[in-house]
Order: sequence, then structure tokens, then C-alpha cells
Amino acid sequence: MTLAVGTVAPNFTTVDDEGKTVSLSDFKGKVVVLYFYPKDDTPGCTKEAQSFRDNYTQYQDKDMVVLGVSMDDQASHQQFKEKYGLPFQLLVDSDGKITDAYDVATIYQGQKYSNRITYIIDPEGKISYVDEKVQTATHAEDILKTVG
Repeated sequence: MTLAVGTVAPNFTTVDDEGKTVSLSDFKGKVVVLYFYPKDDTPGCTKEAQSFRDNYTQYQDKDMVVLGVSMDDQASHQQFKEKYGLPFQLLVDSDGKITDAYDVATIYQGQKYSNRITYIIDPEGKISYVDEKVQTATHAEDILKTVG
């Protein structure tokens, strides 16, 4: 079961695709779109990432932060980001701690993955919206419509 709207978003510290340390608390005062996805460079995950890429300037115009999270390692994230020209950070969650903290884990064919779920976190650090029915090709636009 996903975290409820109004819940304080669990803080985390990890590294991104470039090996830089990133904490959720780094973005206090901003709206954060924290989107979880199963696997780098797979069809649905690629469409979703491209959706955010293609709409990224609109997110910047609204001073919103986009962070992608999967259980892939840094090298995988780096290749995925470079291959598709993704302008936002991909966060490493190889140990599944962030996935578990946000209650988005799933098991598929005996392997643990992040479910495709997006949280919008308000400037005070609370979850303001949860999207559990992601449409990969239009996800970024759908989120922009939601936040106005």
C-alpha cells in the first residue's frame, strides 16, 4: 500500500547517476516529483523518462524538481540517461531502501523491483499527490495537469 497524501515524505540519502550524493532534504522549499520505475532502458520506463525529458522545461518553469528512482545501479542509470538525453537526476536504490520506505516494492519472477508509482512532495516535505495509474507516454503531462 502506498504512502497516503498528507504523510511526511521519508527522507533518504543516496547517489545519483553521476555519483553525487543526493538527499530529499536538499530540495526543501521546492515541489519534488519523485517517480519510481521498474528498470532502466525497458520500453515502458523509456517512454516515461522521455515524457519527463520532453516536458522538462515546463517543470523548470514551475521550479519543480524531477527525480527518477529505480533499483538499477549507477552505471545503468548513467547509460540510460546518456542514451536518451535525460536532463534530470536518476537516483540509485540498489539496496531497495528508498523503494521500501515509499512502499512501492514488487516481486516479479523472483526479483524485487520498484513499482511504477509517482509521489508529488510539497515544499514542506509532505506528500500532496500519489499516482498509482501511470500512463507512461503521457505521465509528465498528466502530472503537470494535476499540479496546475
